[in-house]
Amino acid sequence: MGYEIHAQLARLDVKHCLIEGDNLDQAHPPPWEHSLAERNLAAMWTNYRAIGYQRMIYTNTASVRVVDELTTAMGDNPRVTAVLLTATDATARHRLSGREIGSALEWHVERSNLVARELDEVTPEWVHRVATDGRGVTDIAREVIGLTTWA
Repeated sequence: MGYEIHAQLARLDVKHCLIEGDNLDQAHPPPWEHSLAERNLAAMWTNYRAIGYQRMIYTNTASVRVVDELTTAMGDNPRVTAVLLTATDATARHRLSGREIGSALEWHVERSNLVARELDEVTPEWVHRVATDGRGVTDIAREVIGLTTWA
């Protein structure tokens, strides 16, 4: 989704950066106890800000649970438009089956269902929820962009 938002904003000539949160601490064993994702985000945002960027698209499935930690790591009190993309279990399974072609499909489906329930329960009310069932990526991205004041 982030890449489509990026593409649409680029076509509108809106200056922004895109950071894929999953890549900030992807390692084994997971380095979560070291706050590596937050430290890497802070470093990247510092570099982008130094050359004039003021808008960031940050993608990460569960980041709505840690908005305060992420914005604190950025260090400059950013205005945040948080969005939780939602889908039914059937839609999630269909999407995962196109991506996970090996033995890990069932694990990913079970994890997806569990995380979806958890996110539904713990995500603050101020976070925008965008339903994705039966919709194309361009339409969803357009709606997310519409939630900002960027275009």
